[in-house]
Amino acid sequence: MTEWELSERYATVNLWRAGGAAKIELNRPDSLNSWDTGLSADLLAAHAVVRDDDSVRAVLLTGAGRAFCSGADLRDITVRQMTPDGHPDLQGALHERYHPVLVGMRELPKPVVSAVNGPCAGVGMSLALSADLVYAHPSAYFLLAFVNIGLVPDGGSSAFVPARIGLARATELAMLGERLPAERAAEWGLINGVIEDRGFDEQIDALLERLASGPTRSYAGAKRQLNAWVYGRLEQQLDLEAQIQQELAASGDFAEGVAAFLEKRTAEFSGR
Repeated sequence: MTEWELSERYATVNLWRAGGAAKIELNRPDSLNSWDTGLSADLLAAHAVVRDDDSVRAVLLTGAGRAFCSGADLRDITVRQMTPDGHPDLQGALHERYHPVLVGMRELPKPVVSAVNGPCAGVGMSLALSADLVYAHPSAYFLLAFVNIGLVPDGGSSAFVPARIGLARATELAMLGERLPAERAAEWGLINGVIEDRGFDEQIDALLERLASGPTRSYAGAKRQLNAWVYGRLEQQLDLEAQIQQELAASGDFAEGVAAFLEKRTAEFSGR
């Protein structure tokens, strides 16, 4: 098993190093690594390190504890930024806090691997799918949870998900808001594979070592080609996601969805 050494300890992220590989570990385990303002800042800082350090040739994304990322921290997004008319500024939050991280990972000229070790929901699912290769524990699941609080997929998930599994299955995930177990996610092609818990870390470490010792410029070139073909309109899609999300931030269904989530009850949507 690879001997990882702690390189940087941020408030909500740990950055580990092992030879030419770096591991960015989300570290808010008590909240299932939910994504708040601090996590955005720390992910951007870690991204800048791995981007600018030429000795880093492969990057791993994972979560501490029993989750990869449970999505946006609703307590954070409903109080941090407000529009003049008194609604959460979801559009601003997406552009300022989430998009720089997600686009940064997608365009990083080095291979990125996501190791999904548990729940992977909402914008956390976007983060996992921003990687080039995605592997999961058998107990992990993926969830486009937005519809459950009256919102729409964001963080690029309306591009990442259909690019991997097509319109029919992407629509199912977006509109039904149900958990997709890791095994089925692999069958559908959403992720690259499922690795049994015993040996998971060893196989992921071996993959990182292989990538870190491989032809880095070749990987970067292939990534540029794939991005150009599959995600050539990603910027426009992110803008559209943010625009629609802001429209819904003013809806009664969003207010009800958030209240129900925080009160741990079933939401009663009115369609308004």
